[in-house]
Amino acid sequence: MTSRSPRSVVPPYLLRAVADAPEDRFPRAAAAARTALASMDRVQEPKHVTGLRAARTAGAPDVAPRRTIADAAGTTTLPGRVVRREGDGDTGDPAVDEAYAGLGATHAFWLEVFGRASIDGAGLPLGATVHYGREYDNAYWDGQRMVFGDGDGEVFRRFTVAVDVIGHELAHGVTQYTADLVYQGQSGALNESMSDVFGVLVAQYAARQTAEQASWLIGEGLFADAVHGVALRSMRAPGTAYDDPVLGADPQPATMADYVETAEDRGGVHLNSGIPNHAFFLAATTIGGPAWVGAGQVWWDALTSAEVSASIDFAGFAAVTVRAAAARFGAGSREHTAVAGAWQRVGVTA
Repeated sequence: MTSRSPRSVVPPYLLRAVADAPEDRFPRAAAAARTALASMDRVQEPKHVTGLRAARTAGAPDVAPRRTIADAAGTTTLPGRVVRREGDGDTGDPAVDEAYAGLGATHAFWLEVFGRASIDGAGLPLGATVHYGREYDNAYWDGQRMVFGDGDGEVFRRFTVAVDVIGHELAHGVTQYTADLVYQGQSGALNESMSDVFGVLVAQYAARQTAEQASWLIGEGLFADAVHGVALRSMRAPGTAYDDPVLGADPQPATMADYVETAEDRGGVHLNSGIPNHAFFLAATTIGGPAWVGAGQVWWDALTSAEVSASIDFAGFAAVTVRAAAARFGAGSREHTAVAGAWQRVGVTA
């Protein structure tokens, strides 16, 4: 494996804004963000797993969750000391217990909505490490386990507080075991978008919210009180999640008219994911009802379709979802027209 960016929930451009903040405003956060940025270059790229996936799908998988939570105790040594296993009671440590519950909610979502046994479809045990580093400002999927920082307390709270963040990171694992989308440019932005889509669906399913009831925010509750913002990203209105006098405004585009051409962030994977994110929101809310029943099924059919190559672009993925909607719900159905219309409204298709 080569050393590349991990699949982290906080984008590098936001960490850079925190790192550059005046220390009289965020004295601990600036140093913590610099540490988090440096660590992103040291975490290894999740490996390609097609052969492993084929081997693990032989035979009937164990559908029961198998969770293990470890405590890094402020170090960066993984996995850390195991502090809670499957079936154990609450420990009283909020980060441990939130991680355990979030892994359970994510496992239940994939099993009950899509009949998928864990993130690899074959009962892969779910591991997580909490209290990673000192005031570590991120959460990430390293190809094998979830890793959660405690946040710096000035800009970010602990990263186990939002179940959609846990769902987001584990969805990177699902993508790794399915389409294995290349983490660069538009396919990388689709990789990030898949995690936002299924991350919010985990949260909506756990709360039994309809598309109309949901907030469509990613990382709601992560920001500390001093930050002028509600979340890391908004699928309802990309570019509006935060607007802070020090950190700046949320730079995500909602449509192709504002697509960002950049060499940073692996070609803007966290930035331009706002476009397919908004397309999913538009499709889900136009269809109505629980989003995992309508648009979620279409996106899942597309992600697991043989038509999706690892380097597919927005237009290619849009076309697959439109065909998937027609195949599942019928040509000309409400779902089919909603999906087609959503991609048109964000400017991906004419």
